[in-house]
Amino acid sequence: MNSEIFAALAQLEKERGIPQDYMVDKITQALVAAYKKDKDGYTDNVFVEVVDDDMKMYVQKEVVDGVITPATEISLEAARKISPHAQLGDLVNVSVETKAFGRIAAQTAKQVIIQGIREAERGMIFDSFSSKEHEILTGSVLRIEPASGDMIIRIGTGNDKTDALLSHSEQVHTETFKEGDMIRVYVVEVRRSSRGPQVIVSRTHPGLVKRLFELNVPEIESGLVEIKSIVREPGSRTKLAVHATEENIDPVGACVGPRGGRVGAVVDELRGEKMDIVVWSEDPAQFVASALSPADVVAVTVLPGMAKACRVIVPDDQLSLAIGKEGQNARLAARLTGYKIDIKPASQADAEPEAEEEPAVE
Repeated sequence: MNSEIFAALAQLEKERGIPQDYMVDKITQALVAAYKKDKDGYTDNVFVEVVDDDMKMYVQKEVVDGVITPATEISLEAARKISPHAQLGDLVNVSVETKAFGRIAAQTAKQVIIQGIREAERGMIFDSFSSKEHEILTGSVLRIEPASGDMIIRIGTGNDKTDALLSHSEQVHTETFKEGDMIRVYVVEVRRSSRGPQVIVSRTHPGLVKRLFELNVPEIESGLVEIKSIVREPGSRTKLAVHATEENIDPVGACVGPRGGRVGAVVDELRGEKMDIVVWSEDPAQFVASALSPADVVAVTVLPGMAKACRVIVPDDQLSLAIGKEGQNARLAARLTGYKIDIKPASQADAEPEAEEEPAVE
């Protein structure tokens, strides 16, 4: 029986990656649990010994003159059948025949072993996917919950498959998927839960855009171009600020790619979401001016005495472009730079006195 058990454990390790040592520990727990289920009274003196591929179970009993508690005591005569040199007061290990366990005890052992396999698989899945946090994975839409709109996404390959939650709040409102569709998602977090690892994924997270550019722009992957800041209104528009670590590299051109191929691949994956790629700068005024792209900027003044606030002057015909539809361009620029931005047309700039007003856009 021992040889069959260890052969099965070797096969389990090969097929599912569950270490033999882990399962041996679970089997010994199962045998002890089965013994305690089968016997009444004191049972804390039972243990399992594993040597190489041999597993044996024992009950440790004290050698006494007259047995009062059979669960913990053994007569000298019986003890010497096990150990010929046994003396009164010695502890003797009495072998237990596990095949004598009753049906309920055997079922208990089976449940412990099954639970051990589940725990091992859950632990392996957690370890596998926790290492993929903040990465992009491809999966298929398993089901869509009618009430909440949440999606269950099957991600992973082989034995590392698991179900991930794409909640309704993490979905882009302009995107539609149906069961069976392939989908790329950003792994936000992997949590432990009583039902196994819970993988939280997103289609709205700015990290999704960042990883897509890293996949499509070799200069970002190699570190020649850095993404310094990124903000997003999912399904509509993203702004990202990039910086070249070497002077002879055009960071925006690298991200756009030949004939716009690199940025085009990102836009296609995001179903047409607009991309504004601007040059990051240590100079706040220069950075704010770049962030308001595609609008032209005449001047940027950092307002003294105010926490990260500035006034921007733009040509009159650029005002609506700088602000953007429903204020989107200015709003994203403010989030990208971390500055409150007050935008004024050039025609009003000279007419109004310099006043430290609260900027219009945050």
